[in-house]
Parts: sequence; structure tokens; C-alpha cells
Amino acid sequence: MLTIGQMCKRFGLSRSTLIYYDKHGVLAPSVRSDANYRYYNDADIQRMEQIQLYKDAGLPLEEIKILLTESTVPSTQLLEQHLANLNNRINQLRVQQQQLLQLLGNPTLRKQSRAMGKAQWVNILSASGMSEQDMRQWHVEFERSLPEAHHDFLESLGISKEEIASIRLNAQTHWRSSATECD
Repeated sequence: MLTIGQMCKRFGLSRSTLIYYDKHGVLAPSVRSDANYRYYNDADIQRMEQIQLYKDAGLPLEEIKILLTESTVPSTQLLEQHLANLNNRINQLRVQQQQLLQLLGNPTLRKQSRAMGKAQWVNILSASGMSEQDMRQWHVEFERSLPEAHHDFLESLGISKEEIASIRLNAQTHWRSSATECD
């Protein structure tokens, strides 16, 4: 059994956080002393480990509570929805990053922002010995294997929607035509 202070120390939380979790039904101590002190048993510790895992994955407390208490909502469904939301948010942030870099117009900021533009990517591929044909094949394989990630990657380079559509269509066309040739 751990006291509230020991629990706080073990998980790097404040006392008020544990009290908040108790108040909102996320983590209640299994035992209360006659003096109303909170004590946490092994099951409580395991539950707190699960809460910490979900918090580290970015889930809000309300979703964590649902995952821990409601057996009617499949956890994979909730986690997959959170992942989809996270992917959308990451994509939005990449687009905003590219827009800010364009507005600022300072090439030095691109290096500091950890963002890569189309020109830098093409230069890296060329410097590594890839020909135009190799680069086209790279897009074909990326589109075939991970189409959504391919789209996101192209957006992260700051490529226009029209050019992204063209690159993906060319890759899909090449992939489908080579698949037909193999049949």
C-alpha cells in the first residue's frame, strides 16, 4: 500500500492531481483510514500506470476515464479515433509551418524549423545518386505502400495541392500500369 505522498513521488504527480482524479472517478484509493487518509493498493498502482500511459499518448482525462470504466466502448475504437485526430492535427501543423515559412521568406528559418522544402528533398535524392526515373519509382512505391503518408509527406514539403494531386496520380497510374503488365 502506498500513501498519497508515496503515490505522488512514484508517478511525479502533485497531491492535488491525485485528489482531482479521485473526485472525478478516474482513480479512487482502495482504502481510506479512519482519519480519511488515502491508501493505494497494487491494483490502484496498476491503474495509475495505465492512466500515465494514456496521458503520455496525449489522451484527455475524460477519454481515459471512458477507457478505464466503460466496457461498452471498445478501447481500440477510441484509440484509433484519437490517432486519426492526432494525424489530422499534425498535418494541420505542417501546413501552418510551411505557410509561416513562406510568409517570413527567410531561408535560414527553414533549417531552424526542421522543415524541408521540395528543393531540399530533390537535392538530397539527387546527391544520393537517384535519377529522375528513380525518384518517380520512389513516389510509386510510397503511393502504393502508404498513400495517406505519401500525401502527408508531400504536403510537409510545402507542395501545392495541384502538384500533390499530379504526383500522386502519376504514381498511381504508373503503379497500376506496371501491375497490369505483370498479369
